[in-house]
Amino acid sequence: MSLVLDAIAAHARRQPDALALDGSEARLSYAELEQAIERLAAQLSSRGLKVVGLLADNGLAWALADLAAVRAGVRTVPLPPFFSPQQMAHALRSAGAQALLVPPAFAVAGPFAGLPAEALEVGLVPGLLSLLELPPQAPVPVPEGTAKITYTSGTTGEPKGVCLAQEQMERVALALAEASGAGPGDRHLCVLPLATLLENLGGLYAPLLSGAAACLWPMSEVGLRGASGFDPRLLIEALEVARASTAILVPQILQGLVEAIEAGLRRPSQLRFIAVGGAPVAPRLLQRAHAVGLPVHEGYGLSECSSVVALNTAAANRPGSAGRPLPHVEVSFADDGEILVSGNAFLGYVGELPRAADQPVATGDIGHLDSDGYLWLTGRKKNMFITAFGRNVAPEWVERELCLQPAIAQAAVFGEARPWNAAVIVPRPGVSQQAVDLAIAEVNSMLPDYARVRRWLPAQQAFTPQNGQLTANGRLRRASLWAQYGASLDSLYQETPA
Repeated sequence: MSLVLDAIAAHARRQPDALALDGSEARLSYAELEQAIERLAAQLSSRGLKVVGLLADNGLAWALADLAAVRAGVRTVPLPPFFSPQQMAHALRSAGAQALLVPPAFAVAGPFAGLPAEALEVGLVPGLLSLLELPPQAPVPVPEGTAKITYTSGTTGEPKGVCLAQEQMERVALALAEASGAGPGDRHLCVLPLATLLENLGGLYAPLLSGAAACLWPMSEVGLRGASGFDPRLLIEALEVARASTAILVPQILQGLVEAIEAGLRRPSQLRFIAVGGAPVAPRLLQRAHAVGLPVHEGYGLSECSSVVALNTAAANRPGSAGRPLPHVEVSFADDGEILVSGNAFLGYVGELPRAADQPVATGDIGHLDSDGYLWLTGRKKNMFITAFGRNVAPEWVERELCLQPAIAQAAVFGEARPWNAAVIVPRPGVSQQAVDLAIAEVNSMLPDYARVRRWLPAQQAFTPQNGQLTANGRLRRASLWAQYGASLDSLYQETPA
């Protein structure tokens, strides 16, 4: 049983001509969407498939493949477009995928070109999907009830497969629809890849549950290029053309959007709710976003909890916090402040024993609930360091403040067992060393002495997923950064700070 499919069927009866999916290939009403899902699901079922991979740009192909797999009871393995071919192959192999659903162009020019391909007939949109046959392999044991295996980049080269049940994901999608006030008049523009669980649930399932429309345009048309390229002008144009009322962003995209509007570009006129997540958001960035009229609401989650755990809403918004926990989860804390989440935990990891249903998820994040029930994040447990004076420092806090300075594009702060903190800085193009010094001084004036940065060195290159120094959602890979810059950082401590 699927709440999303039931909702599509109900909307198809009540408002058959209402727009459900708006893609660059075509626009599908709810009646047409239901028909396309049934046709594609029948083809998947007839081939006896149990596990399929899914690799596509944002568009109708991705959405229809995902929904048809739910109808057919086929387990899906979405492949993020920012994964390397090696990571994609690992995900397919470790999940036991029998086939791969791709657009026809991917069958001849993608990372899996050359595999036996078969065109699938969707009906209303011909030439939308191909089925690539993967080399045979033994079935992979996964927890009972697994409907989707979502892979997270983690901190190593091989991503981990998180096993989720359909009802777990739809529970989150329904909560997001309610929290955002979604309704039939809404149009959600998918900005993040649909292969990311957050956009899958918040950008596809939530609108369909609400009778709204999901706008599924290629990533390049909304301003995203690769894993880290972003053109805010294209995003603003896409939001306006789509008449988008809702969107989901990560902090880096939000900052680019805010800066573009501050520089004179017109704010998209229809937006009423923007969710931002994937990494913590600096409070001053939220202030700037609200100042230019962007209705931004920060949230928090992780794949092991089917994405979102907490979210600010229009009715309950406390900037700087991650919002109140969603109704179906319960948040508690370990003795060291680590956030523990119960109520919608994943079934287990691929290749590992199933988890106990009542076992809370240890998130690895440090935080607390305030007296009004808002969740506040301090930093990552594994990233917290203790200075030589015994002070605990969450580097993410300092880094967020540094990156709000116009002179600083990226920053990584270190100081374990040291008397003061040092940083690796990526200056913005054309910025001088003196400008960075002044920016750091400005930030230091707002920080307690134990959190201040006393010395810094320029990065040899920007931190990106491609060079292994950044995850796809913008988190620093500190071990990789230390491997490259540790010796140089150590040399800074041979001098006496000013």
